[in-house]
Amino acid sequence: MGVALITPFKKNKKVDFEALERLIDYQLSSGTDYIVALGTTAETPTLEEKEREEIVRLVVKRVEGKIPIIMGVGGNNTAQLVHTLKTFDFTGVSAILSVTPYYNKPTQEGLFQHYRALSAASPLPIILYNVPGRTGVNLLAETTLRIARECKNVIAIKEASGNIEQINRIIAAKPNGFSVISGDDAMTLPIIKAGGIGVISVLGNAFPKRFVQIVHLALNGNIKKAEEDVAVFSEIIRLLFVDGNPAGVKCMLHEMGFIENELRLPLVPACDETAACIRREISLL
Repeated sequence: MGVALITPFKKNKKVDFEALERLIDYQLSSGTDYIVALGTTAETPTLEEKEREEIVRLVVKRVEGKIPIIMGVGGNNTAQLVHTLKTFDFTGVSAILSVTPYYNKPTQEGLFQHYRALSAASPLPIILYNVPGRTGVNLLAETTLRIARECKNVIAIKEASGNIEQINRIIAAKPNGFSVISGDDAMTLPIIKAGGIGVISVLGNAFPKRFVQIVHLALNGNIKKAEEDVAVFSEIIRLLFVDGNPAGVKCMLHEMGFIENELRLPLVPACDETAACIRREISLL
């Protein structure tokens, strides 16, 4: 179980680095397998370049090599991403997570050429990230497999399409050394049952120890016990996304005393009704 780490903010909307250190320590003490910094859950589009660099450096320093760190490097300007991959100091980072280009809606050929360019420029392995509900474009199974076969440093895909048929096609035909990771907490066990290797989790920000245990149960073949244990989290997983991500998980972390409940516009905190439901569910866990 990897965790898509949030970016905590102070009331003045500046990055709360002290809270970020607390969150990293919480992950390290809970058995989390790896951390994803600067992903979608981190509100990365609202972070300035200097803030992104400072966050990565802090994560690397705090983790001290204890678990791998994956860094989000994605966007819809291929040339700009190529420049970042060629110039950024990736010391302490194990791999790149790169979301499909959003808004400009490239064709499947455009997606292939985009990732081929990133592959040629990247000094690190790349994990594809397919989340059509956010980007407006679906990386089809055939295109994923083409990238996996032709770009040898592309090692995995974080799949959040919600299309289990598509995910099954990828798993059935993927080359050796290429893995499928769930990008959706609710789909974690179905994807593991199909042959996936785990999840990059939002829920893991708040409940890492319990969710990592569930994931490891499933990976070790104890699906029945994993399904029994994850049932407790079904409603709280739903509440994570009622008002969008990361509003739900930031509300949870605020209720648990880790962070201020602050997001950067255009995102806003979860509404009062959702917050009340989250408080109730936390009290039951």
